[in-house]
Amino acid sequence: MAAVAATVEPPARSKPKAKRPSRSTGRKLFNHDRKLGHRFVAGADEAGRGCLAGPLVAAAVLFDLERLTPRDVRALGKLNDSKQHTEEGREELYPIVLRVATKVSVVSRCPRGIDDRGLHRTNLDALRDALCRVARPGTFCLSDGFPLGKDFPWPLKAVVDGDTKSAAIAAASIVAKVTRDRFMRRADELHPGWDFRSHVGYSTPEHRDAIQRLGVSPLHRMSFQSLAYQQLEL
Repeated sequence: MAAVAATVEPPARSKPKAKRPSRSTGRKLFNHDRKLGHRFVAGADEAGRGCLAGPLVAAAVLFDLERLTPRDVRALGKLNDSKQHTEEGREELYPIVLRVATKVSVVSRCPRGIDDRGLHRTNLDALRDALCRVARPGTFCLSDGFPLGKDFPWPLKAVVDGDTKSAAIAAASIVAKVTRDRFMRRADELHPGWDFRSHVGYSTPEHRDAIQRLGVSPLHRMSFQSLAYQQLEL
């Protein structure tokens, strides 16, 4: 599976249980981004970093804070870290993010690429790539926790737990998670037996049991020292 990078230009505007986010969450996150003092704020986050199988997906979302209307902010009132939402909640927010955002970018890195280059390096490169695809002159970039290097070409701040503080990062976390989960659900049809639809590649007891019974699929990352791999002849 080759690495894929895609940029989405939104149309012009004329498993664990998640607690229900407050309708005021999004307003607080946008207030955080406005306090940065920039018109354009872009945030990046990734999904699938800790998985045994499947791609790593990074997303970046650019907001033009001067063009945001009160209606836009209300529409994203439940915006929060993707882990704080159910699957249904993420799917509900996903099209709203695409509509309200000025630009959205999605970057995917395949399992073989992760094995060859290493997870951390792959993750940083994907976040950098996603942000560079949405940034424009005057943009202030935010990443969820990871500094992206002194040579990053745009002003950047790494925000610890940024997906719970910044609207741009939280929106990116929604896009990355929904995109990756949809991919893994389709992968379940192509690679039956591992139940990718259910665990989307994470290390659950059911997933580890399937690896013991069936071995690994083309989607599994061999660079992970998982207990599930130790008794296999790989």
